[in-house]
Amino acid sequence: MSYRILKWGHDHVPFGIRSLVGVLFMVGGVFGFFPLLGFWMFPLGVALVALDIPWTRHKIHDWMAVLKAKSGS
Repeated sequence: MSYRILKWGHDHVPFGIRSLVGVLFMVGGVFGFFPLLGFWMFPLGVALVALDIPWTRHKIHDWMAVLKAKSGS
């Protein structure tokens, strides 16, 4: 699931909007005790923001490769 969201965010969401979506995910992760939201949203939001920061982008791409290998896609 995380790989698909990161791949979608990387491929389809423009540069600045991706950071905004990441911040929204982080805010949703803080309210993880609600049924629809979850604590899983916080690290995913951080990863989406990190895709827009040049010196962290390669680490997220490496993490996406690990996630892809684990999911078997």
